[in-house]
Amino acid sequence: MDCGTQSTKVVVIDVERAIILGEASRPHRLTEGDNGRREQAPADWLTAFRGAFTEAVVNADIDARAIRGIGVSGQQHGMVALDIQGEPVHPAKLWCDTETTTQNAALVERLGGESGCLDKLGLVLQTGYTASKLAWLRAMHPEAYRRIDSLLLPHDYLNFWLTGERVAEAGDASGTGYFDTRTRRWREDVFAMIAPELNPERVLPRLIESHEPAGVVRSELARDLGLEEDVLVASGGGDNMLGAIGTGNIIPGVVTMSLGTSGTVCAYSDAPVIADNAMVANFCASHGGWLPLVCTMNVTSATIRVRELFGLDLETFGRRVASAPIGAEGLSVLPFFNGERVPALPQATASFLGLTNANATQANLCRAVVESATFGLRYGLELMGDLAEGASQIRLIGGGAKSPVWRQMVADITGTQVICPQVTDAAALGAAIQAAWCDRQTTDSLDALCARLVHLDEYSLDDPDPARVEAYHGVYARYRRALAEHHGVPA
Repeated sequence: MDCGTQSTKVVVIDVERAIILGEASRPHRLTEGDNGRREQAPADWLTAFRGAFTEAVVNADIDARAIRGIGVSGQQHGMVALDIQGEPVHPAKLWCDTETTTQNAALVERLGGESGCLDKLGLVLQTGYTASKLAWLRAMHPEAYRRIDSLLLPHDYLNFWLTGERVAEAGDASGTGYFDTRTRRWREDVFAMIAPELNPERVLPRLIESHEPAGVVRSELARDLGLEEDVLVASGGGDNMLGAIGTGNIIPGVVTMSLGTSGTVCAYSDAPVIADNAMVANFCASHGGWLPLVCTMNVTSATIRVRELFGLDLETFGRRVASAPIGAEGLSVLPFFNGERVPALPQATASFLGLTNANATQANLCRAVVESATFGLRYGLELMGDLAEGASQIRLIGGGAKSPVWRQMVADITGTQVICPQVTDAAALGAAIQAAWCDRQTTDSLDALCARLVHLDEYSLDDPDPARVEAYHGVYARYRRALAEHHGVPA
């Protein structure tokens, strides 16, 4: 299962036959506020999982008792604070919540700035990470803070609901802000700076390895879901880490790029990476090794805003994008509807620049927002340096990857071949593969499972066109100038 910002998705795979038997999803509600608040009720995730699980099993045409293992992928960084009864003390604050900007800045300063963060954590705290959410809860809702008995991430919480065990693994834990990504251990001294009244040995989950099970499904829940008693629940991980597994990005040389609500770019490394730029996060992978990652906060979340503004369905929106020329006749967008993480502009707002009587068309506005979301990912790709430059192929996932126009745009803007896995919702597939790895360690390596289960869609392959690549150099330079002029980001 993959519990994302917009929905929970369930994929059922047959390892022996190397096929997907069934898929389903259910949407979530999102609570938003003008101050940057982005929250969800964890109970909604459970309802969504139950519905998607039942439908996926029906679509698979199997008896649920045949299921051997479950893997959970979850949206990273979210704070799920539970009381002693295991109930949330406050709605889950999500990765895209920017209400905690002030607390994050204060924590970075207390840790000694960027250099202090790198020394203690192996990365630099960002507003979206869990640490500032905890500091915010302590400051703004002290009565809820005092009731905290467990502090979990979304995927940890789902594992807890499934098994009754409070565990975490290094990949998802990397984005908390109180975990050393080089030694793969909690930094209890950093945690004490954030939440001095809480005992980390009590409230933080037990760390397990990526190949270890979190536990087995609770007997009562197993009966409720129609499962056998001994169904294994894998360690799971963050959606980016499981998306890497689901695209076969488990060795150097491949880049995974997600065109989801947010955008991510990641590449595998067999050693910790301390980047020149603080915006590259030295996260651990959920299969061993490391997964340096850049995250932008406005991809399909931005394109959906414009599409819905005009009342367009996806097909019509795609036609509008395709009908406009490269560069949208001089129209640029800084698509920071949710603020932005890369570049670090948590309080930024969206801007439409260069509008004239001649270019203010529906088609140009649609194309400009898609181009700008992709420029943000190119900016992130450039920050990754050698890891990205050495990649021969980008594996494209997420909802935007289903658009042929957008896929070709990514190839042309990055100058790199693009291809999609047959399953573009790769995080759920990666979670299933990880569960199979956990279940079959004595017989199958993760490499072998990925080779068997990650199928690339040859029909989605797009090579960059030299003429379009050249044209986009100028349009991207215009985007960078706009960043510099309006937000002080060096061009």
